[in-house]
Amino acid sequence: MDFVIFILAMGGLIFGADFIVSNSERIAIHLNISEFIIGSTLIALGTSLPEMATSIAGSMEGKSEIAISNAIGSNILNITFVLAIIFLINRRFIPKRNFFVKDSIWIIVPIILFLVMIMDGAIDNFDSILLILLMGAYIIFLMQDSKGLGTDNSEEILNEPFSWIKSILALILGFIFVVIGAHFAVDSASSIAKSFGVSEWVIGIVLISFGTSLPELVVSISAIIKGKIDMAIGNIIGSNFANITIAIGVAGLVGDLNIDLGKYSFDLAIVAISTLMLIFIMLSRAYNKPSGVLLLIIFALFLEHSLSGIETINQLIDVPHP
Repeated sequence: MDFVIFILAMGGLIFGADFIVSNSERIAIHLNISEFIIGSTLIALGTSLPEMATSIAGSMEGKSEIAISNAIGSNILNITFVLAIIFLINRRFIPKRNFFVKDSIWIIVPIILFLVMIMDGAIDNFDSILLILLMGAYIIFLMQDSKGLGTDNSEEILNEPFSWIKSILALILGFIFVVIGAHFAVDSASSIAKSFGVSEWVIGIVLISFGTSLPELVVSISAIIKGKIDMAIGNIIGSNFANITIAIGVAGLVGDLNIDLGKYSFDLAIVAISTLMLIFIMLSRAYNKPSGVLLLIIFALFLEHSLSGIETINQLIDVPHP
């Protein structure tokens, strides 16, 4: 039954993603807003809802490690897996927006701030407020930076009948399918994992993070297929920003988030390295398959370390013998 639920959940994700990309494109064109801004804000916040919900729920239940590892793991997957897939499946990656110095600064700031905040082993209310304010500053920056940027308006879409009510309702419907699909994908995947004897730690750092990153993966691939490259990369950057600032920030307001730096040192190093890799790719404009392969190598290292906590195969399949 869990396998059936997982397949249906993936179907809901794909259906919702198509709604989100199509209607976001229409809204962007009619407002003359760049696809990167739409991807970095509206779509990014929408696809980050699973991370936010998971982190907040973890904080409410007193499970700080789930709240933090979910957001960190999702950021790692967004860069090393989702972005890598984008580079590998897209033949020609030429974004309209020049992802250069300004965007690079905004990518690294939340990670640096987060790493500094956890030096004392916890994210408290003051830290959380600062993280949320940082998200607000990023949105203001994007809005100001987008003035005069606009889009290459599609005459076909401009000539189509446009209704704000229908577009917004369709967008909300898309987000509902994405969030619900991600929820059931996580639940079913967790049940499948438990049935095979996989540890709770692996479920948290890998499966839950992977499940909550599914919206970013599906939406980004859907955008790439439709030729919306700026929307795809904007979704990754914005989602990662939201995961650190909003998901962890709001969860920290619910209750202090304690973290064992020794236990999470490898994962924290990976999220820092993958973020620096993203900045390097943007600055050098290395939007190509070799970059995708390099990101997948980092993903493989992260996955290998995470899976090292699984019991040995002999233990998993060991049964009493007469």
